[in-house]
Amino acid sequence: MKILMLGWEFPPYISGGLGTACYGLTKGMSQIGAQVLFVLPRPAGGQGGSRIQILSPSDLQAINAASADIPADMPNVTIKAVDALLQPYTGQAQHARHLADLQAIHQAGQPAGGHQPADFVDLPPSAVHYHGDLLKEVRRYAQLVANLAGEHSFDIIHAHDWMTYPAGIALARATQKPLVVHIHSTEFDRSGKHVNQAVYDIERQGMHAADHVIAVSHLTKSICTARYGIPADKIEVVYNAILNGYQPLNGQRVTIAKGEKIVLFLGRITMQKGPEYFLAAAKKVLGVMENVKFIMAGSGDMTRRSIELAAAMGIGHKVLFPGFLRGQDVEKVYRMADLYVMPSVSEPFGIAPLEAMSNDVPVIISKQSGVSELLTHVLSVDFWDIDEMANKIVAVLRHPPLQATLRQHGSFEVRKLSWQDSAQQCIRVYQSVLSARPNSPAEPLANPA
Repeated sequence: MKILMLGWEFPPYISGGLGTACYGLTKGMSQIGAQVLFVLPRPAGGQGGSRIQILSPSDLQAINAASADIPADMPNVTIKAVDALLQPYTGQAQHARHLADLQAIHQAGQPAGGHQPADFVDLPPSAVHYHGDLLKEVRRYAQLVANLAGEHSFDIIHAHDWMTYPAGIALARATQKPLVVHIHSTEFDRSGKHVNQAVYDIERQGMHAADHVIAVSHLTKSICTARYGIPADKIEVVYNAILNGYQPLNGQRVTIAKGEKIVLFLGRITMQKGPEYFLAAAKKVLGVMENVKFIMAGSGDMTRRSIELAAAMGIGHKVLFPGFLRGQDVEKVYRMADLYVMPSVSEPFGIAPLEAMSNDVPVIISKQSGVSELLTHVLSVDFWDIDEMANKIVAVLRHPPLQATLRQHGSFEVRKLSWQDSAQQCIRVYQSVLSARPNSPAEPLANPA
C-alpha cells in the first residue's frame, strides 16, 4: 500500500506533539511494509540535526534516488518539502523573517522544472495562535500539493490536522483517491469557546469531505460528533504511542540543589495546557514544602503572563522558565525531574506523559485528556482542582514508595504501546475505505513478525 501523508511539522522542526506523532506513525507504517510519501512545508529557522533528508522541489526528478538518505529503520519513507510556511505558534516577527528567508531562495533563482514563485505578501494575523497570514499559507500549501497529482502514485491520502485539510481535499479531487483526515486537536481544544471561525470552517469541511476520520481519543471523537456533526461510525479512534528503544535512566538523577525536588511542566505555555493551574498548585505545594522547584519548559502566548503570575504569587524564585527544549535538553530535564504534571484544560491525547513515563518519571495528568483513557499507572486530577493537584504532588514527593511504584509500573505500561500497532489500525481504516470503492488496488498487509 502506498500512502501520501500531509502534515505541517516533522522532527526536528517541531512545536509540539503533532510532529512527534507524525514521526512515530510514519516509522510504524514503514516497519509494517507500507510505503509513505510525507509532504510537509519547507522547514524554517535553520535548525539542523534531522535524521531525515528534507527534499526541496528541485529534487523532483531524483526523489527515488534519495532513499539512501532515509535512515535504515525507515526504508519505505520519502519526505518531500514544498514552499509554504505552516507555523501557527511563531511570533509575527519570526514569521516575517521566515517568509523573507523563503523569498530569498526564489530570488537566488528558481531551478528548471520547479514550481513558480508564489506571492509573499504578509497580512495581519487572524488570531492569537495564527500569526502572519497563515490562512494564505494554507492555500499556498494546498495549491502546491495539488500540483503533485500527476507526479506520484499512491492509493490513499492521509491528512494530519486542519492546516493540511484543504490540500487533502484538493488532491483527492484531482486524483479521485480516498481521503482520511487525522484529528490531533480541534479548535475547541486550542481556543475554548472563542474559536476562530475560519479555522473551524476548515476543520468541519475537512471532516465532512473525508472518506473516514481518525481521532486520537474518544474525547476527541465526542467533540467531532457534537461540535462538527460527524457521524460516530465515520470516526475511528487510534491512540498515539511512543517510540520503542527508550532506556531507563541509570546513575544519579541530576538535581539543582542537594535534597531539592523538581516538578516538571513540559509543553506549550498556552491556555489549552493549563499553566495557571500548574502555578496555583505550585504555590500551595510551596506552602507546605520548601525544598521544591518547578520547571515550566516550553514557549507560547502565555509565557510572559505565566512569568508575571509566578512573580505576583511570590514564587518567582521557585519557578524556572528554560524556554522551548528539544533533543538532549528534553532528556536532561526528564533526568532532573521527580514528577511530571500535565494540567491541560483540554488535551486531545498528550504524548508528553508517555515520554515522562518512559524516562521513569512519575506522572500526574488531567482527567480532561485523551491519554487518561489509556493509562492506569498514573495519578489523575481535574485540571481546575488545584487543591487535589497540590495534594497529589506533595504525596508523590514525600512518599518514596508511591514514587517508586508509579515509576516501575508506569515504565512497564508505556513499553506496551507501539506505533506499529497504531499504524496497523490506520491500515485497517485504509483497507475499509478502499474496499468500499470498486477496483481497489490495495492488498492487505501481513502482520509484522
